[in-house]
Amino acid sequence: MELKTGNPDLLELDITGMDCANCALTLERGVARLPGVEDCQVSYMTGKLRVTGHADRDAVEERVRSLGYDVAPQGASPAPSLVEEKRSPGLLQFMLSQRETALSVVGGALLLLSALLSILGAPAAIATILHLATILLTGTPLMAAGWRELVLARRVTINLLMGVATIGAVLIGETGEAATIIVLFALGESLEGFAADKARYSLRSLLDLVPQEAVVLQPCHNCEEHLGQDGYDGGPCPFCERHETRIPVADLRAGDTVLVRPGDRIPVDGTVMAGESAVDQSPITGESIPVAKAAGDEVLAGTINGAGALEVLVVRVAADSTLNHIIHMVEEAQEQRAPTQRFIDRFAEWYTPAVVILAVLIAVVPPLLFGAPFLDVPDGARGWLYRALALLIIACPCALVISTPVTIVSALTNAARKGILIKGGAPLEALADIRAFAFDKTGTLTEGQPALAAVQATDCQTGQAGPDCEPCRDLLALAAAVERRSEHPLAQAVVTAAEDSQLLNRYPAAQNVTSLTGAGVRGSVNGRAITIGSHVFFDTHIPHLDPLCQTASALENQGQTVMLLADNSVVRGVLSVADQVRPASQAALAELHALRPAPKTVMLTGDNASAARAIAARVGVDDVRAELLPGDKLEAVQGLEREYGSTAMVGDGINDAPALAAATVGIAMGNRGATQAMETADIVLMQSDLSRLPVAVRLSRRTRAIIHQNIALSLGIKAAVFVLALLGVASLWVAVFADVGASLIVIFNGMRMLRN
Repeated sequence: MELKTGNPDLLELDITGMDCANCALTLERGVARLPGVEDCQVSYMTGKLRVTGHADRDAVEERVRSLGYDVAPQGASPAPSLVEEKRSPGLLQFMLSQRETALSVVGGALLLLSALLSILGAPAAIATILHLATILLTGTPLMAAGWRELVLARRVTINLLMGVATIGAVLIGETGEAATIIVLFALGESLEGFAADKARYSLRSLLDLVPQEAVVLQPCHNCEEHLGQDGYDGGPCPFCERHETRIPVADLRAGDTVLVRPGDRIPVDGTVMAGESAVDQSPITGESIPVAKAAGDEVLAGTINGAGALEVLVVRVAADSTLNHIIHMVEEAQEQRAPTQRFIDRFAEWYTPAVVILAVLIAVVPPLLFGAPFLDVPDGARGWLYRALALLIIACPCALVISTPVTIVSALTNAARKGILIKGGAPLEALADIRAFAFDKTGTLTEGQPALAAVQATDCQTGQAGPDCEPCRDLLALAAAVERRSEHPLAQAVVTAAEDSQLLNRYPAAQNVTSLTGAGVRGSVNGRAITIGSHVFFDTHIPHLDPLCQTASALENQGQTVMLLADNSVVRGVLSVADQVRPASQAALAELHALRPAPKTVMLTGDNASAARAIAARVGVDDVRAELLPGDKLEAVQGLEREYGSTAMVGDGINDAPALAAATVGIAMGNRGATQAMETADIVLMQSDLSRLPVAVRLSRRTRAIIHQNIALSLGIKAAVFVLALLGVASLWVAVFADVGASLIVIFNGMRMLRN
């Protein structure tokens, strides 16, 4: 598929036939040499080739094919969609799907046949003929590819090295070893491609969350049964219930209504039109507790309906669903190379030629200078040519090159399944090194909307506000009668609390409501003048007792917004409203502090210092910086980076975007966060709280550890075989086994990141 994405000089192609990470480097080098190509990038894990410049598309495709790969036809992109294969093929199907892999299977069969005939006492000439047939059949495509890569891409690749080693083994009479190494190599490459294919398809398995069909509720049209009844002459039938029709999810359109039965997965993003149920949103947001849904609430494709049936209006078609958007975001992230991967790619560019030069020196120098045998000697000792051939085989950096991307891809997929969108390997690696976390307060650590925090009547019967205190309940009911006429957030907090306590209708709505600009509101309830105002307003205009004044001051010191209520001239009590701390904030901060090394945590907010300190004490941050404008937050993040090093900013609002962009890693709240913050951030938490943040940090640290393990394994195995080759102990097939084995080990070790 060709894709032009806003840039007329960008050509994007889907490449098939890559069976190792080194293939991507070969393609990059080969295509970059074409006239008009300014830059070329290839992602092995997604199969995408991007060319920037003015190169001709046909020329690019021809170069790709001349290097031994192919271009997927237009319209056949491997990018996820609801209508294509979502699972990787089985091993046998994979092996037989391509000419090269099928030839490796045939070559393996010939090699086994030669071994069997030798055991049965067949003449050695027959075994030799089978060996040569195996080499020609299995090795010719590999050797041809190695030659093309050398000529077109100016790269010494494993295909070329393996071809040289095979020809060298034949020339010294080791046809059996030559056939063995070429078959082992071909089968190993196939297994490596199969294993990487599993990792590549693991992300697409998320599409299994969406059912393939949906039940659509459609009105009966032109009902023959009721034509003529009561003047009905066609169109929607007024007598029939809506029909239930099962259709493919891909055929749904915005405006359709689907029926989601209890226990079914929701097929599309939509709005509940009828019904009530609890929906398990964990596949998308990671939330462990089902969320209650009723008319007007949004539901997401891939989530699981609970015990009630829901009628859902389709808001977004299947291809535009949140789940599909997540998958595309993660696939784009997979194409962004992590710093470690970029370093390894650069390292591989000089590592292989250096080892080739070393192998030539090993083959030539000992025989020339020290009289050591060039060829094998009759007593079985290996000559230095044989040792050099073994070294050539282990020279390929395939295991090293694949060690990082397969781990990164697996980690990004695992994170997506947990409701964490990480936009590439760079932020994933950087998160592991964060030394300070800066948190926005409103909407991040707190709910972002005020709620009633306290009600205290002057004649409270229980000594503290509560559901059993009738004076406190009456105070709330009076306040709600006045505030229900206002749209102010503080007023809505009072009204919501009264409704929850079933007090909203105790008094009729206030009459003659007037605003006390900047101070409160006044209205008439059943002929009584009710005044609600700030503590400062009451101190100035309405006298009240010292105990009530002390209560109000104490609530203000806790960061709450205080309102006093007067019934005519009698002060009845105090109410306070505050932004509520998210239930998960304190636990998330505690988990971060439990990490070793523990990061510094700082709250950044535009609120006043007393309110900020109160919230900070409740959630457990190490430091608080209050009364900050958006520009001040940006400077605060930059200051934290100078003081502690790598710093992450966590926020959800538009005013957090500058700080998110400036931080080492920007982390946005995705469920209810501002779009600008989500686009600016490097990581998006799909759940509307911080519970996923410690999960993301632990995942990043585990990813880094596995990457380091893979690098150590790939280099360690090669170093061990290198020493054995120099000593003349390692045979050619052992070198192949070590090279292929190292690649498979790092792939499967990296794929451990797919697990929880």
